Amino acid sequence: MEKTEKKQTMLNGALILMIATAVGSIIGALYKLPLTALIGEVGRGYFASAYQIYVPIYAISMAGLPVAVSKLVSEYIASNRYRDALNVKKIAGRMFLITGIAGTLLLMILALPYSVWICEKTQTVWSILAIAPSIFFCCLMSTYRGYYEGSRNMIPTAVTELIENISRLVIGLALSYIVMSSGMKKFEETGKVLGKALETESEALSALYPVAAAAAIMGVTIGTIIAFLYMHIRFKIRGSGITRVQLINSEPAQAKSVTARKLINLAVPMVISSLVLNVTNLIDASLIQKCLAIAIDKDYDTIYNMYKASLDASGTLVEDTKNYLVGCYFASQDLRNIIPSITMSLGISAIPALSAAFAVKDKGTQKTTIESVLRITSLIALPAGLGLGVLSEPVLTLFYGGTNSQNLIPIAAPIMAVCNYFTFFFAISSPITNMLQSIGRADIPVKSLLVGSVAKIAADIVLVSNPKYNIKGAVVGTILCYVIIVIINLAMLLKISKVKINFVSVFFKPFVCAVLSTGVGYMAYKGIEHFFPASDYAHRFNGSTVSCIISIGIIMVVYLISMLLIRGLSSDDIKMLPKGEKIAKMLEKYKLLG
Repeated sequence: MEKTEKKQTMLNGALILMIATAVGSIIGALYKLPLTALIGEVGRGYFASAYQIYVPIYAISMAGLPVAVSKLVSEYIASNRYRDALNVKKIAGRMFLITGIAGTLLLMILALPYSVWICEKTQTVWSILAIAPSIFFCCLMSTYRGYYEGSRNMIPTAVTELIENISRLVIGLALSYIVMSSGMKKFEETGKVLGKALETESEALSALYPVAAAAAIMGVTIGTIIAFLYMHIRFKIRGSGITRVQLINSEPAQAKSVTARKLINLAVPMVISSLVLNVTNLIDASLIQKCLAIAIDKDYDTIYNMYKASLDASGTLVEDTKNYLVGCYFASQDLRNIIPSITMSLGISAIPALSAAFAVKDKGTQKTTIESVLRITSLIALPAGLGLGVLSEPVLTLFYGGTNSQNLIPIAAPIMAVCNYFTFFFAISSPITNMLQSIGRADIPVKSLLVGSVAKIAADIVLVSNPKYNIKGAVVGTILCYVIIVIINLAMLLKISKVKINFVSVFFKPFVCAVLSTGVGYMAYKGIEHFFPASDYAHRFNGSTVSCIISIGIIMVVYLISMLLIRGLSSDDIKMLPKGEKIAKMLEKYKLLG
């Protein structure tokens, strides 16, 4: 007999996913730090190039169905149609099996053409083939994820995220270390790498980088296999969470063909949206590399002089300059993605709550859900983004200083700073898209994305191919794209849902406090630096990083105090925290909550 698992509220579910995502992001950052030290910026270039084709195909293979499953399951459970809810999982499982096989085969087929024509490095093929099977296992796992999320149980998804990240960290690093250490040992003994005689250490490293990148990326595939097995075994042991009594009292199930059509109808607009986004990202990734190659051919001396210290110190060969700069660019993006990946959990948690409210025409819950998601995203993204922006160089020094990758800091820091100033737009984009999908308007993100994509591609062509801007120009198109998407999607979400949000509490108060706290933190950083002067990038813990750590703490404290003083937090925001009820009562006693 099945036991009903306790349903989580939207904010409880979001907190569970945010914690798991935050831990996963920290693990991811810890993973990329020694990985970059192991395989260098050139190896990161191979690694990033494989991800650039993997992500679009993975996203298209997965597009729509997880959200459609979550939305349908939540609607059926809200309407006490438990038999239909179980049918959704069964039908989605068959669909995911097909898309998983197709996605994996497609990636394998495209591996060599992409490596030759886009990357202009045939060695990238090994990383692509290493990650291809993960699409199949991710698709199978997402059947379970979509079902549990629709049932308002975010714990299984959170656990699988942790499994994937820990596996990537441990297995990926171990495999890449084995490749690099054994390869260099062989070179020292025989002068050969992978059976080929080489003269210098730089040539040996250049030959090992693509293989080590493939070994590192194999950790991703193994992690997805382990996570899928966890989901499968959990469902076998714990069941669906629907009791026998609920099934007996449930209305008869609709024909499976009806449920399948509903899934497809819900998924198609999301598939189109994902297709547009990921084709754009693939074009963007290709354009960045092609335009960068054009810029290097046009005026290599300008680019060399711009990055002379880093290129010389890293011993980068002329033919590896493009890959080196691409690796620096993606290193600058590592921390930028932490906040959006955390706030994405809010959108995932909102899908079942908003779908159920929309199905039963509960206007009050719709308003509460939309406002909560937007407000909490602002509370997290604004101070974190501005803080990481003003402290980008010491933060990167904390991660890469004193390693083989310390030379990327002068290149990556300005790019990271600009990205983080606009983190709010990256962070809020996904939750708004999820909420539009929840109310049955998945077509709107497609349209806004088309507009944003045109702007993004145009910016790449103009800026990246210009030797004056080169890789630094890549960030402009991305920012422009997301600003356009957020403005259009947010306006349409509020118009269609007929929800009037409190812009002062949702956006203005967090923004004011974020600017205030970041300003105080930056001044504190510059002041403390006088007592702990920076040395150079050769040490991870120098005066600059000590000042940075203290300043981050100051930003957090000032932000929290200022938000309480202007009553920028609500009781719901506090109650989602551990011991939240007690904390909320205490703050309400002193009239510190809005």
